[in-house]
Amino acid sequence: MGVPNVLCRKNRILLGELVKTDFRLRYQDSVLGYLWAVLRPLLMFTILYIVFAKLLRFGDGIPHYPVYLLTGTVLWNFFTECTGQGIQSIVQRGELLRKISFPKYIVVVSATATALINFAINLCVIVVFALINGVTPSWSWLMVIPLILELYAFSLGISFLLGALNVKYRDVTSIWDVLIQALFYAVPIIYPLALVLNSGSYGNFAAQIIQLNPIAQVIQDVRYNLITDTTVTTWQLVQFPLCLIPIVLVLIVLTFAALFFRRRSRRFAEEV
Repeated sequence: MGVPNVLCRKNRILLGELVKTDFRLRYQDSVLGYLWAVLRPLLMFTILYIVFAKLLRFGDGIPHYPVYLLTGTVLWNFFTECTGQGIQSIVQRGELLRKISFPKYIVVVSATATALINFAINLCVIVVFALINGVTPSWSWLMVIPLILELYAFSLGISFLLGALNVKYRDVTSIWDVLIQALFYAVPIIYPLALVLNSGSYGNFAAQIIQLNPIAQVIQDVRYNLITDTTVTTWQLVQFPLCLIPIVLVLIVLTFAALFFRRRSRRFAEEV
C-alpha cells in the first residue's frame, strides 16, 4: 500500500471520527437528545404556519401548503446550520489543529456533514408528512438528490470562505448572523413567489432577481419536484442561458473558497 493511500485512509478515518464526535456533542447535554434534530425545524414550521398560513393567509391557492412550507423551512435550516457550524469549525477545533498535522478542510467538512445528517433525518419527516398530506409519489422525487448536493456545495463554499476569515477576524460570525436574518426574507420560504410576481410592474423583475439566488432556486426546484408542479421555478422565469446563473454561482463560490481556504490554512495553527 502506497503512502498516498495510507494518508487518504487516515484522513477518511479522521473525518468519520470528527463527524461522530460533532453529532454526539451537539445533543449531549439536552434532555431530548437527538430528537432536537427533528423538533427544531418542526417547531419553527409550526410558528410560521400559524402566523403566515392561518393569520395572513399566504398559503391560499397553493396545493399542499403545509408540506410546501415545511420543505422550505427544513431547507433553510439546513443552509443556516451548515454555514453556521462550518464558519466556526476552525476556531472551535483550534486545539486539535495545533497538536496534529492533517488537511484542515476535514474540520469544515466534518462540521457541515453533521448538518447533512440532520437534514437527511428531516427529509424523511418531509416525505412522511407529504404522504399523509396526499402528495402523490413520483420519479421526480429523485431530482431532489442533486438539488440537495447543489445547496450543500454552496453552503460548503461559504463555510470555507468565511471560516478561513473567521480565524483572524472573529467579527465574521456576528456579521453572518445578521446577514442570514436579512437573507431569510429575500428567499421565498414563508411567502409564495407568485405573491412577488403579482406585486406590481416590477414584480416579474424582482422575482427573477430572487430566483437567481442559489438558495431560492434550490428551494423552489425541490418544491416543484417533490410537492406540486405549480411551483414557480428559475427555469420558468429566466431564459437560457441566464437560468444557469445559480449553478454557475455555486461553482464559482466553491472553487474560489476552496483555493482561498487552502492558502490561508497554512497559518491556522498560529492564528487560531
